[in-house]
Amino acid sequence: MVMGSLRQETQLVVIGAGPGGYVAAIRAADLGKEVLVVEERENLGGVCLLEGCIPSKTLINAAELIESALAAKKIGIEFPLPGLDLDALRAWKQSVVQGLSQGVASLLKARGIEVIKGRARFEGPHKLAIEGGDVSGIDFREAILATGSRPRPLDTADGVPYWTSKEALDLPSIPGHLIVVGGGYIGLELGQVFAGLGSKVTVVEFSTRLLAGPDADLTEIMLKVVTPHFAEVLTESKVVGLAKTAAGVAVTVEHAGQRRTLEADQLLVATGRLPNTEGLGLEKLGLRVNQSGRIPVNEQGQTSLPHIYAIGDIVPGPMLAHKASREAKVAAESLAGRKSAFDNRAIPAVVYTDPEIAWTGLTEFEVKRGNRPYKVGRFPMRALGRARTLGRTEGMVKIITDPESDLILGVGMVGLHASELIAEATLALEMGATLEDLLATIHPHPTMSESILEAAEVAAGTAVHLPAAKK
Repeated sequence: MVMGSLRQETQLVVIGAGPGGYVAAIRAADLGKEVLVVEERENLGGVCLLEGCIPSKTLINAAELIESALAAKKIGIEFPLPGLDLDALRAWKQSVVQGLSQGVASLLKARGIEVIKGRARFEGPHKLAIEGGDVSGIDFREAILATGSRPRPLDTADGVPYWTSKEALDLPSIPGHLIVVGGGYIGLELGQVFAGLGSKVTVVEFSTRLLAGPDADLTEIMLKVVTPHFAEVLTESKVVGLAKTAAGVAVTVEHAGQRRTLEADQLLVATGRLPNTEGLGLEKLGLRVNQSGRIPVNEQGQTSLPHIYAIGDIVPGPMLAHKASREAKVAAESLAGRKSAFDNRAIPAVVYTDPEIAWTGLTEFEVKRGNRPYKVGRFPMRALGRARTLGRTEGMVKIITDPESDLILGVGMVGLHASELIAEATLALEMGATLEDLLATIHPHPTMSESILEAAEVAAGTAVHLPAAKK
């Protein structure tokens, strides 16, 4: 690597140090590549670590602790009413984030990977300009783009300030009344956090239902538990106007042809995310994005230019950190001359509400839409011993299979620890498992993991812990 005050040279440059970028850099370095990382943020880890997955789950845990303390009375344990030290909670959240970010920096340093601070922009097929950094540019042979995504803005804001997930996770305050625009996973997770911390929360969603990704039967169970914590949930509702008030914000909502104005202390906009492909100078490379602003790639992550790869939120597919990390390894291995491809059969998805929802493979809705024959086995958590010992019997597991081969097509679940249980289902899909593979696998008793075995037994018609099916 040639050092200089103006430009540097490297074999591989990775743009972005999130769960895609830093993983790609580490894997490539381990395979013998000379690697530079360019990151415009002060700290490493990307959106997921700094202002997404990690801080949100830290705050979700705090809200769940409060809820658990309040719920303990039903099993004979009473606590004083929980109090909230907002400064201490902020400090705890920040310590988690900072510790993990420093861990990423240590991993890169241990492999001799230099991090250049600044914003990268292509000047040509093998040249980058660096804005706001210690160097003016980088000459490279190969590149991996991992620039992530950003919150989608609200078109009707008209200068009215509002929170995105980034600001909300900084915990500026606990609003007396919080309006959340967007009933997807971000809106529901953060809405439940602030409701748990003491806010009155109203959710406004444009679509006919909340949380469009998982099957409706899973969502309905979750919403039955979650929505009582909200002051109001308005579906099929569109924000048509915003105004700043002395107390906070006034939100005008249109529903069924009528308009209604809601007043709140704070507005949180959670209407999705946009890929960070603008301002990269892709036009200098002749690289085009699709209608959603993402870069088309092949199974290796390779763009139309053989030496340029792209991964994570800026390529087609779900915007998930674990998907980006898998794509990162594939791209690094491909650049190192190894046979590798992102040909995974299943990408698990999780909504970290309480109870959690998780699914992997095909949903029942997708199977029906494809007019594909299938059978499904559902097992309710109320029939599971471990769920009863924990006092958490809400939820179920469903397994969708091919009726002829018994091949597992998809698994969905809602309930306690669904985020942990979904990994077994994803492994089953990845290995092409059948119902018999799950039925013959001994699950420890009593555990929540038995719910997967029980659902498989229902699908196979051999259920023991449910009434016999009518013939």
